[in-house]
Amino acid sequence: MTDTPWWREAVIYQVYIRSFADADGDGIGDIAGIREKLPYLADLGVDALWINPWYASPQADAGYDVADYRTIEPAYGTVSDAEKLIVDAHEHGLRLIPDIVPNHTSDRHAWFVAALADEPGARERYVFRPGRGPDGAEPPTNWQSHFGGPAWTRVADGSWYLHLFDPGQPDLNWANPEVAAEFEAVLRFWFDRGVDGFRIDVAHGLVKDPALPDLTDARDLIGRTYAPGTHPFVDRDGVLEVYEAWRRVADEYPGDRMFVAEAWTPAPDRLARYVAPGRLHTAFNFDYLVAPWDPAALRETIDVTTGRLRAAGAPATWVLSNHDVVRHPSRYGRPVRAPEEVPTSAVPQASDESPDLALGTRRARAALVLEAALPGGMYVYQGEELGLPEVEDIPSDALQDPTWERSGHTVRGRDGCRVPLPWSATDGASAGFSPEGAAAPWLPQPSGWTDYAADRQQGDPGAVLELYRAALHRRRAHPALGDGELTWVSAPGDTLLHLRREPGFACLVNLGPEPVDLPAHDEVLLASVPLEDGRLGSDAAVWLAVS
Repeated sequence: MTDTPWWREAVIYQVYIRSFADADGDGIGDIAGIREKLPYLADLGVDALWINPWYASPQADAGYDVADYRTIEPAYGTVSDAEKLIVDAHEHGLRLIPDIVPNHTSDRHAWFVAALADEPGARERYVFRPGRGPDGAEPPTNWQSHFGGPAWTRVADGSWYLHLFDPGQPDLNWANPEVAAEFEAVLRFWFDRGVDGFRIDVAHGLVKDPALPDLTDARDLIGRTYAPGTHPFVDRDGVLEVYEAWRRVADEYPGDRMFVAEAWTPAPDRLARYVAPGRLHTAFNFDYLVAPWDPAALRETIDVTTGRLRAAGAPATWVLSNHDVVRHPSRYGRPVRAPEEVPTSAVPQASDESPDLALGTRRARAALVLEAALPGGMYVYQGEELGLPEVEDIPSDALQDPTWERSGHTVRGRDGCRVPLPWSATDGASAGFSPEGAAAPWLPQPSGWTDYAADRQQGDPGAVLELYRAALHRRRAHPALGDGELTWVSAPGDTLLHLRREPGFACLVNLGPEPVDLPAHDEVLLASVPLEDGRLGSDAAVWLAVS
């Protein structure tokens, strides 16, 4: 690894706190549970933790409805507990990145309570408008919520407020200087306590067209049918001024503090603007996440996104799963989707077809080996190192994602990728997620969940967990890997990806149906599955030492 800022080549592990580890037995993950698992995370070979929102919240959207950005949700712990976690993580060689949620607050936030009480100036912090039609009984625009239904809710005096997500998540008005000043103060509050950066939720949002025009297509919530920068609430140019100010705040602190943007933009060149000099450090590469298991599509995505981001001076980031999308062993176990079939909203529609999990897991193993060979940084969503699939049979009465209710029980939402982790095959009814005798986990674990338990996979050379450990440790140690450049090598046929990194490293991925011969090499460094008579099998990947 080269001597560059840590975030340019880091492996960052996403902790979905409610489902990671429950130390106090209430069925909900917590900060104490994370502290207990720090040795596991350090041994896995990651460099940092991204923690989903841990702030005080009524949990209308699993913490993305923040009531107080300077207080920890009591179910998770206290600010003191968070401070101890930061210290402990650093002692284990791990950096810590919490989420920040600037597009909206909770409707229980003191600012919104004041707005509903019509205190002077309070409503200007949010987006309130009169309605249309007789007596203003119709919403101000045709905008739809990402979770289903109108993006407006009427209050007692007849006016309407904007919420692009749940009604419990009123959108902030970033044209109001009080909003900008408050969030810069929140950044400093947590930087002062030692956090190493922030993941920015809905980073493409925040700034709205002040004219609030109707959408030409009410279904287009991510700007695919608009010219760049012209969508009423997605990827507007003004949002970059926000991040230039945030960058100045981060640069006040030592230790390479960083930001990573959750920015769903309609094109890679738009994403590159977020990471231009003086703005954010990195952004999630969602084009790679949604790319189908197809060599041409993967190579194009790798080339385009890497080229655009590196031209802006930023590293690429690689991610296969997160808390908002179907886990990739299940995605890869279904037929390849055409690009136009990729969902255009942040919330995926559950599939009616059952995945071939054997195939999906084999492809997921190969995808890890490819991902870890690419230049830049990478993200690991908790449980992917265990090979967890999407849980698609959660009982309807147990679903908690607001999408389920807002869609009129037609979209099951994201709970299937958020089921609490299985830590132990033998420890208690919750597969080791909670201590013995604890309350049931907040989402039910399916039968057979212990088959994926971390302790069951420990030491098994064929387990997904051990493949992750090997890949991440070897990635850290090999001088060719991490940030840098890649070179494509011509490969016979149309089913192979063959890349080189200097010095002396190559990765070959076989996405076709038949085994292939390995190119000339000195040593096999890592294989996603055992080689077949010295050949690389279908849906498999290998690292090679080459001269």
